[in-house]
Amino acid sequence: MIETAERLNTVQEYYFSKKLREVRGLMAKGRPIINMGIGSPDLAPSQVVLESIQQAVLENGAHQYQSYQGLPELRNAIAAFYKNKFGVLADAENEILPLMGSKEGIMHISLAFLNEGDEVLIPNPGYPTYTSVTKLVGGVPKYYDLTAANEWFPNIKILEAEDLSKVKLMWVSYPHMPTGALATSKQFQNLVAFAKRNKILLVNDNPYSFVLNDAPLSILKIDGAKEVCLELNSLSKTFNMAGWRVGFVLGSADHLNAILKVKSNMDSGMFYGIQKGAITALESTDDWYEELNETYRRRRDLIFELANKLNCSYDEKAVGMFVWAKLPFDSASSEEFIDSILYDKDIFITPGTIFGSNGEGYIRFSLCVTEEKIKEAIKRFEQ
Repeated sequence: MIETAERLNTVQEYYFSKKLREVRGLMAKGRPIINMGIGSPDLAPSQVVLESIQQAVLENGAHQYQSYQGLPELRNAIAAFYKNKFGVLADAENEILPLMGSKEGIMHISLAFLNEGDEVLIPNPGYPTYTSVTKLVGGVPKYYDLTAANEWFPNIKILEAEDLSKVKLMWVSYPHMPTGALATSKQFQNLVAFAKRNKILLVNDNPYSFVLNDAPLSILKIDGAKEVCLELNSLSKTFNMAGWRVGFVLGSADHLNAILKVKSNMDSGMFYGIQKGAITALESTDDWYEELNETYRRRRDLIFELANKLNCSYDEKAVGMFVWAKLPFDSASSEEFIDSILYDKDIFITPGTIFGSNGEGYIRFSLCVTEEKIKEAIKRFEQ
């Protein structure tokens, strides 16, 4: 047996990789599992997007290697999208880098900026990949608390009372995953000022701005943000293109050149047809967003009804494609709670603890479930 690298000892298999294997095992035995765990859109991209990729695969050169920086037309489409939706001006040539999904960007950014032993500020609760990637590249996670009492936003005064001398990078994610909390322009201003004072690279992971959210906001809208900020975005949630693996990062030319140096040594350019489909998606009319959100709004109302059946509380103003719900005071731990529902009611819900210790006492419902399935889940608690 060849020994694995020591870095693998710092991480575990991704929760959903392991738990969904268990869920599939139950389904293979005939259990009628309703999966409300993972945020994988079950809806299709628009017809014009599908037609775009179909036509593109027949074009000359479609199946050759593509530029690491993506098609100029794609970068122009991203620039126009950010200008129209966020009021952010970005140079398509130097300040935008397409990625094979924003998850790829988390690794590339970490490799580009972290030395072994550098500390990274990571939200608790937050996306687990921030921690695993930090460990894999030899960085040191330094968690900061997010709580309902502070509206799931970092307390900057508490952060600055700590020793930040080794901190190189800070991850934030607004709209926040998993809670759906929003950040205000003023809060972003305070974060950018904090990053500048402490010479920290601040990265906002922003894939949920257009799901049930009437006020999309980019951290790059803040004056001077590009000096210390990057923003990741993705087409996975907004355009139902999770399996296509289309993301991008925006920031200063110097920062993106560093990321490109990593990317160009680790992967290749995105498939031509996918890039053409992405361009079409980014040019979608308001009708697309309205129809998508109407579907999620109906589903969310039903999830609220289900959460009420479980005596959970939740914030009706939260955005994104999840419902973050607080368990009853006298309930079991989050993982015990969801396991009891999985085996008693054949419903899989995500425990809040996979996002950090501050997720204890919470569960997360995905809206990537049909209305019929949610209604069926509700019925199982009426029997």
